[in-house]
Amino acid sequence: MPELNAQHLVFNTTTILGAGAKEVIEAAAAGGYDAISIWPADLERSRAAGISVSEIRSMLDQNGLVVADVDALLTWSDLVRPKPGQGIFEFDEPDVFFDVAETLGARSINVVQGFGSSLDLDHAAVDLAALCNRANEHGLLITFEFLPWSGVPDVAVAADLCQRTGCENATILFDSWHWFRGGADFEKLRSVPGERIGSTQFNDASLAPWPNLQEECMQARLSPGEGVIPLAELVRTLDAIGSQAPIGVEVIHTRHETMDPKEVGRSTAKDMRRVLAEARES
Repeated sequence: MPELNAQHLVFNTTTILGAGAKEVIEAAAAGGYDAISIWPADLERSRAAGISVSEIRSMLDQNGLVVADVDALLTWSDLVRPKPGQGIFEFDEPDVFFDVAETLGARSINVVQGFGSSLDLDHAAVDLAALCNRANEHGLLITFEFLPWSGVPDVAVAADLCQRTGCENATILFDSWHWFRGGADFEKLRSVPGERIGSTQFNDASLAPWPNLQEECMQARLSPGEGVIPLAELVRTLDAIGSQAPIGVEVIHTRHETMDPKEVGRSTAKDMRRVLAEARES
């Protein structure tokens, strides 16, 4: 497992949604990031372009990068299986995620409830514990990402679910956009033990939400400092509760589709470092 902490920056692959692993690595290297997240589909796109997994590993090594999260496993429980025709991502089976994590030496596998607005937490905890136990055999963390429209809508429910598993490697992926659109409750965040925060994803948002949050989430997240989320205070709060999770940057915006990946990497890293400087100034 890569040794990453709250001083390290992670470039999230969805910041250049639909790119291959090569472009993600180039963007991260240009921005001086320490790590990347990756989807299994990123590797498939690279293979289709004639780039082997061994070449991807070499690119990571040459640029001093490691893989933080393998993102995002949707089919971790029979409670959250998509209905026919409802699938979003290809290659979405646990075996694939574990293969990618082992092949690239990842730190964690990110899990999310991608289908449905409610969840039986007791049943879900049993299924999540089984996944955590399997991950533990591989030296991996499991991070659970809460979504405001799901049955795990905020950080407190995510912490409850992780606690119910009884697994130390059951952790939370804290996303600033989901936190803000899900109520922006600092007290709930302060109630979570810092060691339960496994990963973070920082981004920003306008004050007024879109009518469809899921569309906004995938098309119009802002770069850190562009919107109204109190990001510096969030960083200080995570530091105060003892979180050592690396600082991920996930800015999903349609404008990035026409930008040079390297420029996306440079601009998002610059914006996040400005937030971190404000939050941690002595």
